Amino acid sequence: MKTTRILTAREAAELINDDDVISVSSSSGLGCPDAVLAGIGERFTETAAPRNLTTIHPIAAGDMWGIKGIDHLARPGLLARIIAGSLPSGPSSSEPPLIWQMIENEQIHAYNFPSGVLYQMHRAAAARQPGVFTQVGLDTFIDPRQEAGRMNGSTPRDIVELTELKGREWLFFEAQVPDVAIIRATTADEDGNLTFEEEASPLGALDLAYAAHNNGGIVIAQVKRIAQAGSLDPQKVRVPGILVDAVVVAPDQLQTTQTPYDPAISGQLRRPLSTLEPVGFSLEKITARRAAQELQSGETANLGFGVSALVPHILVEEKLGNEVSWVIEQGAVGGVPLLDFVFGVAQNPDAIMPSIDQFTLLQGGGFQHSLLSFMEIDVQGNVNVHSLPRRRHVTAGVGGFADITSSAPSIIFLGAFTAGRRDIRIEDGRLNIVSDGPFTKFVNKVNSTTFSGQRALANGQDVMYVTERAVLKLAPEGLTVTEIAPGVDLEKDVLGKADFALNVSAELRLMDARLFEPAPLGLKLPGLAPHHRLQQLDS
Repeated sequence: MKTTRILTAREAAELINDDDVISVSSSSGLGCPDAVLAGIGERFTETAAPRNLTTIHPIAAGDMWGIKGIDHLARPGLLARIIAGSLPSGPSSSEPPLIWQMIENEQIHAYNFPSGVLYQMHRAAAARQPGVFTQVGLDTFIDPRQEAGRMNGSTPRDIVELTELKGREWLFFEAQVPDVAIIRATTADEDGNLTFEEEASPLGALDLAYAAHNNGGIVIAQVKRIAQAGSLDPQKVRVPGILVDAVVVAPDQLQTTQTPYDPAISGQLRRPLSTLEPVGFSLEKITARRAAQELQSGETANLGFGVSALVPHILVEEKLGNEVSWVIEQGAVGGVPLLDFVFGVAQNPDAIMPSIDQFTLLQGGGFQHSLLSFMEIDVQGNVNVHSLPRRRHVTAGVGGFADITSSAPSIIFLGAFTAGRRDIRIEDGRLNIVSDGPFTKFVNKVNSTTFSGQRALANGQDVMYVTERAVLKLAPEGLTVTEIAPGVDLEKDVLGKADFALNVSAELRLMDARLFEPAPLGLKLPGLAPHHRLQQLDS
């Protein structure tokens, strides 16, 4: 039987050579093997080695809440290239994370690719396939006709290419072969078998391990504890010991950035929904409430970070918390996705899938709605969520956004109509815009395209934009205002706050007045029509 060594983080760092490609399994602070990454940084401080590493992160490693993640490696000489689905974001009031400083100072080659595609690139590498053909990312900044996913000017266009197959356009992403995979679990036995009982998701641990192992590389696993050989339930082993070369024990590893261990997000406990904190009355809550009115009982829906993450909590408040099954890219199915920088986990999930398998559902459009946030929208309905001029470090990157929007039947974007300091009050069931934000989010051309409105129209996708003051729909003739909030002046507060001409529906109506009152809506979700094959059976 293969021997798995138990090492300190500093000892594990000695296994890494100059010029290695290192793949890291994490999602911000969720599942982050922070102790191992810190060990690599410690070795470099002491010895100036290893040098010129490439790191691959399907989702971000580390965030702004104290889990340093990639910032342990963000040092000139140590890190030469990063390929990431997303990156740690940082508050705009402080210094950017070190990795963002390196990117913006052109000290590193940096790519931002869709998270689901990055997982598939690992699976391709594991199977000795050349790469991934996909339509995810076409007509966005990922497309070589635009930015090829590059995050600065010095980065070459050498990983993604445009190709044609059977009369259709595809993006081809070259498989990336890791020399080292760094993953995290809860328990390792003495043979290296890994279980994930306290993890909120296994993320992509298995596929990263396969990719390294099958190509002659090594796998380092960070765990909370060691168990006796043969004592783990084989049905619960997610990564077999035959793949694991070294184990680092970090008994204090956090379950997420803010929770040492919560059994309700890793499946050992179902907590009453009444224990969730209520959502305070705000403009963001109004926006989330309006989006919730688009849902039906029995649907499966996806959502992203930001305002959209409030929607499941609106349903809980309306006593409808179990009416919609939520799926998020980190792997949770069902339950109630949590908020803010614990986003990526769900309380009371029905299932926890590996991320790559969740992305199979999402890329294939196997759900009814996706609810996502936005930063900018332009005249063609394009959306930018990944790139703010002069403040890129406060954004995370594309993440799973492009995977999700590529085939989602219905997409509801949520956000504020304007940005910057503003004074908008909710008074007597009406909006009172005392002073508006100085920056519109409806611009002639987005800074960078994360979502293509024209491709969505060509694909027959239904696209809606929900703000605190207006609801808009994407149509072939352009963006059309279909609803406005009570108290809002259409010309001054909506049409006059966009950089381009908005169309106005002939059936323009007021948003539901109940949205602007603190009391619950009394929301009723219509039932989802049965699948057409079930209708045939019933008939």
